[in-house]
Amino acid sequence: MDLYGTLRKQYSRLKSLYRSKRTPPLSRVRRISHVFPPKDTRLVAMTFDDGPTCAPSRPLSDTGITQLIIEAMAAYGASGTFNVIGSTSENYPDKEGKPGSFKWSGVRYDHYPRFGHDTAAGAANQGRLVETLIAQGHEISNHGYRHVAFGPERIVYGSRAHFTNSHEVTEDLARLHNLLTDDFGYTIKLARPPHYIDKIPDGFTSYDIYEQLGYQYLGASFDGGGWRASTGNFQEDVESMVEPLRKALKENPDSLSGHIIFEKDGYNMSLEAPAAFALPEKLKLLTSYDYRIVTVSELLQLSQFADVGPSSDTYEAIMFLTNMGKPVVYRDNTFRGNNAARLGEVMIWLGPQHTPQGLAKAGHKSKHARFASDVSRSKTPVSPKVLLDIAAQNGLSVPDTWKQSMQNPVPRWQAVLIAAEILS
Repeated sequence: MDLYGTLRKQYSRLKSLYRSKRTPPLSRVRRISHVFPPKDTRLVAMTFDDGPTCAPSRPLSDTGITQLIIEAMAAYGASGTFNVIGSTSENYPDKEGKPGSFKWSGVRYDHYPRFGHDTAAGAANQGRLVETLIAQGHEISNHGYRHVAFGPERIVYGSRAHFTNSHEVTEDLARLHNLLTDDFGYTIKLARPPHYIDKIPDGFTSYDIYEQLGYQYLGASFDGGGWRASTGNFQEDVESMVEPLRKALKENPDSLSGHIIFEKDGYNMSLEAPAAFALPEKLKLLTSYDYRIVTVSELLQLSQFADVGPSSDTYEAIMFLTNMGKPVVYRDNTFRGNNAARLGEVMIWLGPQHTPQGLAKAGHKSKHARFASDVSRSKTPVSPKVLLDIAAQNGLSVPDTWKQSMQNPVPRWQAVLIAAEILS
């Protein structure tokens, strides 16, 4: 594996280890990488980053990369989620990077599909491709108008250019959002930050900005590998992208149900497009195991959360509170129902002052995106008495059946069922 790939893999592991050792905050914006497997069916979502592009599918075809993807998906009745950019044409002055390196597309900025050919990619330049994607039932996600990182990431990306504050990030994302709305009549609901960099230098994060724009955070749980540098043997590169999928399905045919696969809609680090040629093989493999390939939003219609499915007794209660604007699930899209409910989060569920409307009336409109993590910092387990006190303070009455059956401390699943019942 090349140096960039090694660094990226190791850094991803470090971030996963860090996340696993801490309970993330409650959040209305959830990082959706996979969901609880839908019942009685095998579903998987495919996502395609950095397009759309008419750049030729080097080295085997002159057909545009996105067009080949569209044709392959149509052949298997598949629908995908395309994380599009606006255009990287404004990311100059810059110098051309070295193919095979992590700066392959530019020393300071990203340039898609390649340096000096920016007009061959992006929704601002490739309107016909956007129209085709929408007409054929594919989904559009916001990957940033200029594909500029939200903040610095020294370990992998060194001194590459990035945004300096949340206003710049919001402006960039809104620019692409408005382009899709105004020119194509399409409303974006999902977003994935460039290079998965979340922290913005002024203290905000991608989650804060996504809440303002009404997005959910689009993650992925399986790497399709289309970004890696070529080995010099194109057929081997294609096979190396298919083999991990084949292995996973052979070991456990159900292993990818509910998962989101990352794919590339553009060149790899060596200015080739093995992803476009590996895709038909992947689709053939998935359909041979009775998988249906759907958009992320289609997947979410059947199952929303990572560790609790629609058949669970708590699912409807979670959805009820979520639709009220009260965050119940953690930022990593887990519910963790057997954990003890915490004082801060019960206050959020039962306190009307913690709805977006209540915060706006209290003069906190500009900070409402962060209220969940601030208020829920109290990790004190909630006892039945404390839950009853919180309800009473907010003019709510807990049904007698719950008063008699509450555990001590109250687990999250029980607290959510109680909150949903007394608020409904």
